[in-house]
Amino acid sequence: MITPWPFVVLMGVLGLAIGSFLNVVIYRVPREESIVFPASHCPKCDAPIKTRHNVPVLSWLVLGGRCACCHVRISARYPLVEAGTGVLFAAIALHFGLTLQLPAYLYFASIAVALAMISFDVRRLPDSIVLPSYVISVLLLMPAGAVQSDLWAGERGLIGMVGLLTLYFALALAYPNGLSFGDVKLAGLLGLYLGWLSWGALLVGVFGSFVIAGIGGAAAIATKRGARNMAVPVGPCLIAAALISVFVTAPVTGWYGSLLTV
Repeated sequence: MITPWPFVVLMGVLGLAIGSFLNVVIYRVPREESIVFPASHCPKCDAPIKTRHNVPVLSWLVLGGRCACCHVRISARYPLVEAGTGVLFAAIALHFGLTLQLPAYLYFASIAVALAMISFDVRRLPDSIVLPSYVISVLLLMPAGAVQSDLWAGERGLIGMVGLLTLYFALALAYPNGLSFGDVKLAGLLGLYLGWLSWGALLVGVFGSFVIAGIGGAAAIATKRGARNMAVPVGPCLIAAALISVFVTAPVTGWYGSLLTV
């Protein structure tokens, strides 16, 4: 099924808006602040951000990356999060098309961006995001399984969730300086999404996270930004591998299957 391009563009625009909200989540949740009140404001002068200055990406460019009131510099990370979320939403819409599982994977993309950035900032994966996402994700995936009469996808997702929880719990016990129990809880959530897709997606996600973590650690040592015993943040590695798995598993397994049938 070919996804209409206007729909993909619409999802990209939605992603820009969601990315703007995720910037609030990324900044406030680790500080245990409300994500609703007060309204968006400059962290330096506390001036409320006007609606015309809150347009994703565009406002940052027009204002030259500075606050409209106090002219303090605003990090380029804000428009990058917005643009990245927009691109991710468009890619997921193109990949899944107009299906009932699309909302679940758009939600997955949203929490992936938020959790990755929070993990980079404070080396934590807040329970306030991860734990409710288990319930929300199951509720979002259930309609797709019911309509498609694919109960095995749901069972596979639950097996993936329990399997990754068990695997990373064991790793956290064996290597407590390298993995936190926040990583364990995140792994279970990712296992739900990847297992829902296929066993292949689950395997790619698991092995991909180890590869990405190894590359990250080697790069840190090579650039003298880390020591050999430095703990690479595992959360972003898990998330990156899971996102890659969503997009590459089907074409890779299809290609491999075609080789076997030649």
